[in-house]
Amino acid sequence: MQAKKGDKVNVHYHGRLNDGSTFDSSEGREPLQFTVGSAQVIKGFDDAVVNMTIGEKKTINIPVTEAYGERSEDMMIEYPITEFPADMKPEVGMELQMGDNAGNIFPVVVTQVTDNSVTLDANHPLAGKELIFDIELVSIG
Repeated sequence: MQAKKGDKVNVHYHGRLNDGSTFDSSEGREPLQFTVGSAQVIKGFDDAVVNMTIGEKKTINIPVTEAYGERSEDMMIEYPITEFPADMKPEVGMELQMGDNAGNIFPVVVTQVTDNSVTLDANHPLAGKELIFDIELVSIG
């Protein structure tokens, strides 16, 4: 039996960058469950599972365009320091959450702090990076 679009699958995975560092893994956890072709996972990962059989293992390289896309300067936000709570001292590397006008919450990272402003990076942390995944198809259905 091969996985096809519309199938609910369970996979174990190990995700790493070109330098060998791990960014995510299902090791020690339940397998990741998703429906193939439903855009619940990044395109390159979704495509890789198609036609896999139960118990099959593979290693795939996912280019930036099929992962989280290129980094965008439009996702760099300069925010007045006066808009931060008085008891908060923003520091470079600090991870925060920000909301947009539609009520969506998304993570940002402080990249620069001046006397007047704080620069926030709203790019996905893996944007601009090629990803490598070891995938094992555990079950279908």
